[in-house]
Amino acid sequence: MGLWHLLTVADLSWQPSAVTSVVAQIVPEPTTDPVAVFLIILAIMLVAPLIVERLRMPGIIGLILAGVIVGPHGLGVLERDNTITLLGTVGLLFLMFLGGLETSLDDLKRNADKALIFGLATFAVPMVIGTAVMLPLGYSLLASVLVASCLASHTLVALPLLSKLGIMRTQTATATLGATLITNILALLVLAVVVKANQGDLTLGFWLLLIPSLAVYTFAVLWGVPNLGRWFFRRFGHDESAEFTFVLAALFVVSYLANLIEIEPIVGAFLAGVAITQIVPRLSPLMNRIQFIGNTLFVPFFLISVGMLVDPLILIREPRSLVVAGIIIVAEVGSKFVAAWGSARWFGWAFSNGMVMFGLSVAQAASTLAAITVAFDIDLVDELAVNGTIAMILVSCVLSPWVVARWGNKMETQPEAEKGQPVTAEATQVALGQRVVVPVANPSTEDNLLQLAVILTKRVKGTLLPLHVLVDRNAPVTPHDRMRQRQLLDAAEEIAHAATIPVEAVGRIDDAIDGGIIRTVQERDADLLICGWKGFSTYRENFFGSVIDNIVRSASVPVLVTRFPQPIQNTRQIVFAITGQRIRMLHIRKTLLIARSLAEELKAPLQILQIVPDTFRGKNFAPLVEDTEIELIRTSGNPVRRVSEALEPDSLLILVENTYRVGQPALGREPEAIARAKWETNMIIVHFPETPRSRSAQSANG
Repeated sequence: MGLWHLLTVADLSWQPSAVTSVVAQIVPEPTTDPVAVFLIILAIMLVAPLIVERLRMPGIIGLILAGVIVGPHGLGVLERDNTITLLGTVGLLFLMFLGGLETSLDDLKRNADKALIFGLATFAVPMVIGTAVMLPLGYSLLASVLVASCLASHTLVALPLLSKLGIMRTQTATATLGATLITNILALLVLAVVVKANQGDLTLGFWLLLIPSLAVYTFAVLWGVPNLGRWFFRRFGHDESAEFTFVLAALFVVSYLANLIEIEPIVGAFLAGVAITQIVPRLSPLMNRIQFIGNTLFVPFFLISVGMLVDPLILIREPRSLVVAGIIIVAEVGSKFVAAWGSARWFGWAFSNGMVMFGLSVAQAASTLAAITVAFDIDLVDELAVNGTIAMILVSCVLSPWVVARWGNKMETQPEAEKGQPVTAEATQVALGQRVVVPVANPSTEDNLLQLAVILTKRVKGTLLPLHVLVDRNAPVTPHDRMRQRQLLDAAEEIAHAATIPVEAVGRIDDAIDGGIIRTVQERDADLLICGWKGFSTYRENFFGSVIDNIVRSASVPVLVTRFPQPIQNTRQIVFAITGQRIRMLHIRKTLLIARSLAEELKAPLQILQIVPDTFRGKNFAPLVEDTEIELIRTSGNPVRRVSEALEPDSLLILVENTYRVGQPALGREPEAIARAKWETNMIIVHFPETPRSRSAQSANG
């Protein structure tokens, strides 16, 4: 059964009751006008969550119940036609896609054991209990196994609540997301096997085709989509519309290909999210647009469409359904609770963590509807099983968000990003990003500078200050220059607003660019300055000093001097190179915090490269980092050569500027030499302002 039949349910030819007749008189026929239909749905999206939230229940419940009320089995205001089915299907794909976006491969690797254990438990326990309770009701073994597979799968209806509660990137959430992938794949495999067995087509050829195709498909998605995306962003990275369209195209192409090889498209949507999150930073404007469109429009469509499938009066029309429905509901809820509670106890997690796992895994919707529809179409189950399954969907979809909201705030959280990262007394004094000044002058480089600033600013809920300085040169500034300044600042504001961070655009007229930047940093109480750098110095700049030299020597706050020949989202590796012995340990630790933040947001592994002079070979050094998950390489030799050898394609190099010496550029000679050797490599050179004590020591050293 393909995705295009996923949200449709068979016509069971139920007889209308007196209640439905009264409803039919109140609402003679459903609304068919496209404008009116869309207006009603938007009104539901606006009003329903607000009403149920006033009752201290999650807004998701309001969308599902509103779908029941306005749907064909309620007041009949809306008909579940092809348009609703289409938008509901898109919403389901987006729901699974958003779950994949919040799941990095590194997180899954770190929690692979927990995801595997919980995935197998939340699949096996419902399978055993479901089969055991259906057999005594007179169903065949194949029918009982298929109904049990409906109980084993689940839909992450309550996923949007995790972001609101701030628990999305916890061990509990990551393990549950990974378990969802495992249990849904297994449940869909059971569905395929039962259908083939019922048709007498369960042959060796079926297994030889299914398993290899699934393995090849998974590898192709997780390897091909990120590489294709990096190429696309490199070629068209400055077109925001093209980036967003590429992400949507990747989602639906991957989902459609899954359908072609008889894998449910919801699995493909989840894998597409896992693949895309490797190339789209979590705090970037593009990610914000994806999540905003999905959570605001498409996911609510899916929840409303699920509610429109439910007919609460079937239990009244078919009293025998009460017994079957009760047994199915108890079996599903009980088995999911046992699996979640047992897994949490096995992991040593608190009871509240287990309840969040239970809340996420108890909801049934699309996959369950698909499986039970297939079973009814091939005459494996009767109307009673279908009625009971639909009742279970209603109960589980209401129970799931309530449980997550009830226990999510009490959950013991340990974010993945903070695992293994000891906080030192020196590090706790650093909160860079509260107010970040970013000079913008070149539209071709502005985007990467602002993307970097957005990542560092949004993590600490800071403010972005894009700056453009016009030099008056003892003459009035021309209208053309003022217009260009406004355009650059407007583009910066648009990027900041897209990432939902506060922004204060600064347009300044000064006698020099470097002086205007330094004065703005002081006047606006900035704590970080991010500047662009072309990667080399001219003869004149070497003699008189460049703008970057003047800024670095005069800045009273840390400065990130950046060079981005490639889009920052293409980063596949971050190398933090320590090339000198005169760098203060405090500066190394502060830079390491920045490197960790970028590694987390860009989903790139972090490597520390320490180059020790030959005169220090054989000596013992204090460890630079206690985190065993960060690769630390200590070598000796020429710093430029060693760094160049360590860099791979699409690397981001982070350096700490060495102590300034008279007659050299403020950044030192090494960054320029590395830039010339690796011209396509992105670089960040971190400069920390000199304290009076360091200045006196430097003067003493000549």
